[in-house]
Amino acid sequence: MRTTRTRRLAGALALALTVVTAATACGSGDAGQAGGGGQTRVFAADNGQITIPVSPKRVIATGYAVPALLEAGAPLVGVSSWKRGIPLFNEQERKKYDELAKVAGESAAETNYEAIAQADPDLIVIGVPKPVLADIDLKRLEAIAPVVAIGPSVPSMWRELSRKQADAAGATAGFDALKTAYDTKAKGLAEKYKAVLPQLKLGHVGAYGEVAKGNFQREFNGSWGTNIAQDLGATYYGQVKVKGGGSKDVSEYPSIEELSTAFAQADAITYSVSADGSVPAPVKYVLDSPLWKELPAVKAGKVYPFRYTEAATYRAATSTLDAVDQAFAPLLKQ
Repeated sequence: MRTTRTRRLAGALALALTVVTAATACGSGDAGQAGGGGQTRVFAADNGQITIPVSPKRVIATGYAVPALLEAGAPLVGVSSWKRGIPLFNEQERKKYDELAKVAGESAAETNYEAIAQADPDLIVIGVPKPVLADIDLKRLEAIAPVVAIGPSVPSMWRELSRKQADAAGATAGFDALKTAYDTKAKGLAEKYKAVLPQLKLGHVGAYGEVAKGNFQREFNGSWGTNIAQDLGATYYGQVKVKGGGSKDVSEYPSIEELSTAFAQADAITYSVSADGSVPAPVKYVLDSPLWKELPAVKAGKVYPFRYTEAATYRAATSTLDAVDQAFAPLLKQ
């Protein structure tokens, strides 16, 4: 294994010495020709300007890059575990996911460097937020293959980042087809609800409250439970009182005693449910509260459950659009 790593590192250094730097920041500029190797380009990633193959043949994906590259049809040879996305995979994606070597767990700290080396990749796409990169030994990975880190800060960034991940892996054709289908459906649904939805002040109860601490998750525009509904014309009023960076810029965790204040102005309230429609414990905690039953929106019967709120790719988000449409359908009858 040491000999293989040394040889791959030497090859990577040789490529870097001969590459022609790409002209654009997104890494899609002029390609260079490495001596005796394939063409390369320089790609702008969270970890810097990285020399990568123009047409990768063996790609490792972790974190949010897993569903993005599965959907786009990238040449994957290994992925991290991505249990949260399994309910959103279609049959083909699930089959491919199950077949691929699992080279990391659910967290970045569970990266299996030996398994990645054995997969012999020519590109590694790390899809974790910047702060989480500290849990990964990038130098060790870079000795195996070029590494591009492309991770989200706020949840709604999945649109841009999934495109970058697909671009790095040379799979933009598959990505673009999925985006077009999503955009077409979203546009049609926005037209369907334009007379009722944009006029509402909405609130959202997320699935990541901590019952043991007596709090709940309130999500604003740009968060997991809200960003796809926004494409239909939904607006979630208010903003985080104290921004904490990343997802904490678009969601907060008030105590359950603050429920009445949090949603007092809401004309309607949406909330996250599991893929099978069951209510997660953090959301049930809110729905079971006596304070919930006294909210104006609840008394008016304007509460709507959303499935598939963890979608982070265009094909998965198309399923979310369908779920949001189903949830909001009663608005058209009122």
